[in-house]
Amino acid sequence: MKTRILITGLAFVSAISFGQKKEIKKAEKAVKSNSYAEALTYLGEAEGLLSAADNETKAQFYAIKGQALLGPGGSDFTKLKASAEAFETAISLDPKMKDELADPIQNLRAALINGAIKDQNAQQYKLATEKLYASYMISKDPSDLYYAAGNAVNGKDYDTALKYYQMVLDSGYTGETEEFIATDKETGEVKAFESENLRNIALKTGQYIKPEKRVTESKKGEVLRNMTLIYIEQGDTEKATALMKTARAENPSDVYLMRADADMSYKMGDVARYNELMEKIVATDPENPELYFNLGISNDQLGNKEKALEYYTKALELKPEYEAALINLAALKLSGEDKLVEEMNSLGNSAADNKRYDELKIERQNTYKEALPYLEKAYNINPSNQNVVKYLMNIYGQIGEDAKYKEMKTKLEAMEAKG
Repeated sequence: MKTRILITGLAFVSAISFGQKKEIKKAEKAVKSNSYAEALTYLGEAEGLLSAADNETKAQFYAIKGQALLGPGGSDFTKLKASAEAFETAISLDPKMKDELADPIQNLRAALINGAIKDQNAQQYKLATEKLYASYMISKDPSDLYYAAGNAVNGKDYDTALKYYQMVLDSGYTGETEEFIATDKETGEVKAFESENLRNIALKTGQYIKPEKRVTESKKGEVLRNMTLIYIEQGDTEKATALMKTARAENPSDVYLMRADADMSYKMGDVARYNELMEKIVATDPENPELYFNLGISNDQLGNKEKALEYYTKALELKPEYEAALINLAALKLSGEDKLVEEMNSLGNSAADNKRYDELKIERQNTYKEALPYLEKAYNINPSNQNVVKYLMNIYGQIGEDAKYKEMKTKLEAMEAKG
């Protein structure tokens, strides 16, 4: 009797297994004919019996489920995420599925990444982060994590950003890639090609010369910089300092880590150290106007007015239309005005005081005239900058340029009326 029960039981299990596989096969055929809703119906019938199935059958079930969800998924993140989870489960149950699912996984990644780009552009950073992380879960490509962390930073979800950045570092990802480049013979512009073959084809046209290979910049410095700045934002300067110290010890000449260290020093109020580091960074990239501009700001804060003036001037030599540098240089020229006004107001009515007053008045006029060309150029670059218009109105009023004063006053009133 026991033997008969056992045989009956085995037959029952076999029947369940056969019925389950039958529904999965039906679902597979439905997916191939693009009947995704029908496929999900079959899978729903098989799912209740799934616990008794072997791993191979379960993997097949989740692989088909992922494809059925992906098919009509479009931009529906709920379906795309469920598809990613199904693919991930299928591969965990049967690693061979990774090769079999290569094409649908590629399609899913494209849908998730394209969706994340749209979300990022719309400043929907949380959704962009989730989509990129879902892409990482099926691709295991750390670049997905890197961009997910960046969106988390933009969305001020700092805990998530730190978690993902740490995972990026643990993976060894640097973002460095090999590029095949050549120089346009006419323009001198260096162009990167998608492959060595495409670069070689371009060379044969005669338009390009100087074929070379180069490695793109590492993203490790940016990752560490962002992590340290997040720690500082959270008030954890100890972790920020320790992280940067370790990173710099490993790569003391890495310029991107130097930038990260400089940014951290500035954020922590150590302007002198920031200035020291920036001097070293400038030596590695002496044609970068942004570096000189930043040095201008830090030297100004340290009270090194002459150095600040030198750096702003250098930034403008490299980039004559640098609006921010023009404004800051003009502000630096005007920074001594308060002392002049204070002394003028403190003078009495003696002959000596009147003489000194006239001297100070001329000095003040000269200060305005020195600053004026920089503000006028900034205004020509960007006439909608309200602060520049206000500066110009005040200066024109002080130096007796009545017509220009009225013009700027009218413009300023119109700007203020618009809010």
